[in-house]
Amino acid sequence: MKAEILDKNNKVVEKLELPEKIFGAKWNPELVKQVLSVQLSNRHHPWAHTKDRSEVRGGGKKPWAQKHTGRSRHGSSRSPLWIGGGITFGPRNERDYSRKINQKMKQAAVFSVLSKKLKEDNLKIMDTMAINAPKTKEASVILKNIFASKMSVLVVPAKTNKNMKLGARNIPKVNVIAANSLNVYDLLNLKNVLFEKESVAELINQYKK
Repeated sequence: MKAEILDKNNKVVEKLELPEKIFGAKWNPELVKQVLSVQLSNRHHPWAHTKDRSEVRGGGKKPWAQKHTGRSRHGSSRSPLWIGGGITFGPRNERDYSRKINQKMKQAAVFSVLSKKLKEDNLKIMDTMAINAPKTKEASVILKNIFASKMSVLVVPAKTNKNMKLGARNIPKVNVIAANSLNVYDLLNLKNVLFEKESVAELINQYKK
């Protein structure tokens, strides 16, 4: 399959042969949802934390004698039954939300999303994103030329293109990512994907095996 290569003025300058395996995969929403769910779980770090009776301050002494007071028996004011005591079944920050998923499933999900975006004309490839300096204004001009609508772009520049990486990262609704770090969340989070021609070669080389 072939894809058009654009210049900075959004004009077609050549066509590039793309591997069917990566850019011609079938849309698999069930797999994509499964991989996305695992990725979000792995990003989830618990922050809520309640103290149990062993962590609450005080209450080391028995509140009153065991018998002959007319009151119920208590061994510590740190008991969950008491105000200011420990919490029973509260959230704990030791909880591990991480899950595992097969590497091939991750790859297949990325291929599925890339193929869908290419088919829907939301994935474009530029011959070069080279800019003279790492300036947001220069990077913004390139993106506005390629995408006429309001930008929501995942930019994938080549490894050597440091100026574009630095210039585009401050633009709202624009994320910059390396070709070898593509993932389902970032691909779905932004509507458009813009590859530099050299970064496509980097992506193909990564999944060559």
